[in-house]
Amino acid sequence: MNLRKIIGEDIYWIGINDRKTQRFENYLPLPYGVTYNSYLIDDEKVCLIDTVETGSSAEFLRKIKHVIGERKIDYLIVNHMEPDHSGAMGEIMEMFPEIKVVGNMMTLKMIKAFYHDFDENRFQAVKEGEELNLGRHTLVFATIPMVHWPESMVTYDKTEKILFSNDAFGGFGALNGGLFDDEVEFNDFKDEMRRYYANIVGKYGMQVNKAISKLGSLDIKYICPSHGLLWKEKVGTVIKLYSDWANFIPEEKGVVIAYGTMYGNTEKMAEIIAKELFDSGIKNVKIYDVSKTDSSIVISDVWKYQGLILGSCAHNNALYPKMLPVVEKLKNYGVKNRYLGIFGNMMWSGGGVKALDSFAAETKGIEKVGESVEAKGAPTEEIISKLKKLAKEMADKILA
Repeated sequence: MNLRKIIGEDIYWIGINDRKTQRFENYLPLPYGVTYNSYLIDDEKVCLIDTVETGSSAEFLRKIKHVIGERKIDYLIVNHMEPDHSGAMGEIMEMFPEIKVVGNMMTLKMIKAFYHDFDENRFQAVKEGEELNLGRHTLVFATIPMVHWPESMVTYDKTEKILFSNDAFGGFGALNGGLFDDEVEFNDFKDEMRRYYANIVGKYGMQVNKAISKLGSLDIKYICPSHGLLWKEKVGTVIKLYSDWANFIPEEKGVVIAYGTMYGNTEKMAEIIAKELFDSGIKNVKIYDVSKTDSSIVISDVWKYQGLILGSCAHNNALYPKMLPVVEKLKNYGVKNRYLGIFGNMMWSGGGVKALDSFAAETKGIEKVGESVEAKGAPTEEIISKLKKLAKEMADKILA
């Protein structure tokens, strides 16, 4: 049975590795799976911190029984009511009828939305900074609203200096034996951590900054999130990454080229731009065909690199449909501190480049580089020259 004492003699990871679910929230691909991390503190009072999604509850309940036998669970801490965290909550309440469900007042509203017959007498409301004593362990609570739901909170174990951080500092990817960052190769998880942040939390950078500021006074030895790796060696590193991502600070010099093409001419234009970028000194160039690459991967690399060049053919006088998810998410998330170049293709009346130009004009915080380049059919020598000029101007901006 995959369960493990993680800190001291009485704190267990009883989470679930999910390698079967194909899409997180039914739209984000999970090529490496995902974890639902749950924690059990086996103290004088037994405390469960979050549960798992519904489909994983049988194994989850077996793990609990393996640790505590016939003892009861006294408290269930609900840091977050999203169903991938609270899916097994109903079964826990049924199995342990005397359990106290602990959360803030916003949590209670959401519990009642998911469990209409929930008995409020089973709920114990906690306020900011309030403590809960389990015996050896003392827990304290802090809200982190909109990271990334209104009721989101974290739980801090004062005894072992553990931050049970909810969705903050989490990532995609199932765990392959090792749980802590010092047991695995960090870079194997970093891209999936960024993809998680960019697509799940990325819209709420201001709230992330507030949460980091609020938690900054805590002495944190371990961070135990609800998804992905547990942090011990790289606590400072992961907090710095979240701070940089919240402020749209790029990790590396590089350019993402994302394009939509029907018959290959917009793709040819992307290749010309990529070659000129490389020849101009940009060694990190990522080219994505948005019809083949999920938008979440493109969005993740937009967080990583400072340069972004979008290209679209015209489709019914509008933006190519597969480019829409990329543009709409960037617009919704308020991307900033990026350089943007635009190119595309048309035959009679255009529409793709026009839509990308509108996106550039509407999105504050990005700087448009050069002139938009629009070809009619196959790129001519004149168009090729304009594409190279656009690439050179982008390279100069990034390398300055």
